[in-house]
Amino acid sequence: MPMTNTAQAFWTVAPGRGELRPTSLPADGDGMVTISTRFSGISRGTESLVFAGQVPDSEFERMRAPFQEGDFPAPVKYGYASVGQVESGPKALLGRDVFCLYPHQDRYRVPARAVIALPEGLPPERAVLAANMETALNACWDAAIAPGDRVTVIGAGVVGALVAWLSAAIPGTETTLVDINPNRADLAEQLGASFASPDAAPDEQDVVIHASASESGLVQALELAGFEARIIELSWFGKARPALPLGEVFHSRRLQLHCSQVGHLPANRRARWDHRRRLAKALQLLCDPRLDALISGECHFGELPEAMPRLLGGDSEVLCHRVRYGR
Repeated sequence: MPMTNTAQAFWTVAPGRGELRPTSLPADGDGMVTISTRFSGISRGTESLVFAGQVPDSEFERMRAPFQEGDFPAPVKYGYASVGQVESGPKALLGRDVFCLYPHQDRYRVPARAVIALPEGLPPERAVLAANMETALNACWDAAIAPGDRVTVIGAGVVGALVAWLSAAIPGTETTLVDINPNRADLAEQLGASFASPDAAPDEQDVVIHASASESGLVQALELAGFEARIIELSWFGKARPALPLGEVFHSRRLQLHCSQVGHLPANRRARWDHRRRLAKALQLLCDPRLDALISGECHFGELPEAMPRLLGGDSEVLCHRVRYGR
């Protein structure tokens, strides 16, 4: 098929409403690759806040995605989990499946350095989890989980589940995944972690990682942490302002509350790691077929304007929803 310089992209045009819009690709040239998208991924974290128009004014610039178009709150083309096949570009990449931090669009053209070829053994259908795995890996570094630690992860969404999977793989750790949805118990078992409802979660934990994006979850993180334990806040609340009982156990237990945010690498990694090395490692980690359990459903790209409000609404069963392109 002859290549064209046009494409279709998903835009959030107003809070809670999206549409497909035509777009022109940038000029081709040396060092550029043209990608035919195969899959993209949607999770219920940052994208739900963007779609709902809940990005705080102060974060309009800091929260921009690498290839975002438009500005918050809308209209904006946003996303960061695209997997496609290289149509044109450097010979070493031609025909290869690659990952790119690109919005939902059926074709696009970017500098070759912006894509990473999928490692052998990673199917493109699962590679849409790469950005989430990057976030989870960064969180584990920030949490400094060590062999033998008692670790609780609150919130069994995609990122929380990936953190639990990484933690459970560290020898000797006792990792518990906590969620209000009892159906997440099977997911925890598949990932090698224990499961608990909020009222049965273990206390005296060495590390607690909060990923539920709820005030109640963050309050419980303080309650479950042992003396001088580390609590990692992984959720992004957008415009919400959760209230915390800092006059209770927070001071008497000398708790440590830290933020983990994927935009920056932890200070003790920056001398040796960069974002590309971290993303390559995230793709390598995704070669485990158990992680297919984090894909909750699929729709065609053309169905995305109708599907997005449902996917990012109150359906607690949604994990990562995959968007399929082509026929």
